[in-house]
Amino acid sequence: MISKRIAIAILATTALVGASPEARACTNILVTKGASADGSTMITYAADSHELYGELYYTPARSHAPGAMRDVIEWDTGKFLGRIPQPAQTYSVVGNINEFQVAIGETTFGGREELKGPSGIIDYGSMMYIALERAKTARQAVEVIGALFDEFGYASSGESFSISDPNEVWIMEMIGKGEKQKGALWVARKLPDGTISAHANQARIRQFPLNDPATTLYSKDVISFAREKGWFKGKDAEFSFADTYAPLDFGALRFCEARVWSVFRRAAPSMEFSIDYVKAKPGAEPLPLWIKPDKKISLRDTMWLMRDHYEGTEFDMTKGIGAGPFQLPYRWRPMEWEFEGQKYVHERAISTQQTGFSFVTQSRSWLPNPIGGILWFGFDDTYSTVYTPMYCGIRDVPKSWAVGSGNFNEFSWDSGFWVFNFVSNWAYSRYSDMIVDIQRVQGELESQFFAQQPEVEKAAADLYARAPGLARDYLTEYSVEQGEMVTKRWRKLGEHLLWKYLDGNVRDAQGGITHPAYCEPWYKAIVAENGEGLKVPPPPPAPPAPVPAAP
Repeated sequence: MISKRIAIAILATTALVGASPEARACTNILVTKGASADGSTMITYAADSHELYGELYYTPARSHAPGAMRDVIEWDTGKFLGRIPQPAQTYSVVGNINEFQVAIGETTFGGREELKGPSGIIDYGSMMYIALERAKTARQAVEVIGALFDEFGYASSGESFSISDPNEVWIMEMIGKGEKQKGALWVARKLPDGTISAHANQARIRQFPLNDPATTLYSKDVISFAREKGWFKGKDAEFSFADTYAPLDFGALRFCEARVWSVFRRAAPSMEFSIDYVKAKPGAEPLPLWIKPDKKISLRDTMWLMRDHYEGTEFDMTKGIGAGPFQLPYRWRPMEWEFEGQKYVHERAISTQQTGFSFVTQSRSWLPNPIGGILWFGFDDTYSTVYTPMYCGIRDVPKSWAVGSGNFNEFSWDSGFWVFNFVSNWAYSRYSDMIVDIQRVQGELESQFFAQQPEVEKAAADLYARAPGLARDYLTEYSVEQGEMVTKRWRKLGEHLLWKYLDGNVRDAQGGITHPAYCEPWYKAIVAENGEGLKVPPPPPAPPAPVPAAP
């Protein structure tokens, strides 16, 4: 096995290879009970894709007759892949959390080219929702995923899953066995209580205990398969899933591991994680799979960890000529580009423009399931979205958020996805000003939800003591009302921003038109490029004063 030091040295001279950065999309953060401020477990997920229409899925619990089958429709393409048998009972699922507070997120890492195109009928996206329909705990979800892929095959490339329940948080990584090969190679690890982790489109599980089923589960051939292919020759205890099945390249570090580094640097600044690793510098120390944060992380903290453009680092996307005159922290694709024969990159931060939807889940062991589990759901860019509470026991979702509210091919004011995209895309034209207005309303709404939460949950608990169904009805009404209110409020915000910033003007508090100047660095750039041609010449010298006539 190549040593870490040698591997990093190789990376430093590697060209930009591997999976396309456009395909390296999502970001997940995992928080255990002992690391959270209130004792909840939390996972996050940003579903990032330039072609994803964001909507909130809902599947009710169902009983199934013997012989009932479930269609498997590929999540990314809508392609029919096949059918699998239904169990006698499936559970209700709201977005990516089920009625037992089990939640799942994912990021795609691709992995070895040789292992693409495996033979199977279950893709990674469908599997998330199939597992949620069948699992009462995070461990059971891991087992369901592994068993179904063994039986029906895997239809995707390399994938990392975040899986949580009210007591445990797991990270699971898998990859197929290549063209015409059935099954999947995988390993899953339970995070030690008191730690957090993250993954962002790069496999992260390296060595793992081989005889500790309480904390680690894995496919029986995950090591032997690598030996057969000649990819690993050491002792079993030295085997690294990530280094074997998803070898790092420059893009994996700069576009993917850099997002994990940014989570860790913010959650544990005392650990002083060096930027050298994600810059592919020789000899740099890889990031650990999990860390202990400097302080316990609140729900609000977790949301803010998802709102990141590398501010305050040398990757800061709000700085430099690329950010334009209004400090826009986004760069349009392609991420890799060439100028005069030299290759360059734009950074890829956690917050990005192409997010379809994102969420933060809370799972809380001290509350009844319908009340304890919350999917804090938001559309579009994590930096400007509003995380709105959808309780896991609800029986319906907001109409403007639901499947059928709209589609990716046509704008609609009736769609939460399009309303949020209208606001963010208008803001990109004068970002440093408009983001202040956006985050003011964002903060008001999220603070309102936080303030209401104790009262709402007390009322729900009182109803639950009388009849659980009454609590579910109450939480359904509350969640749906909040979602529709947010869509309406965000549309109003968009109208206000159009009025306030029309034609490059900025209205003041009294509604008067003002013309704020560009920032000084932008004027400097203009002068550097074409200053001579834009100079205003000095006024001509004043004519000499007339000589007074002789008396």
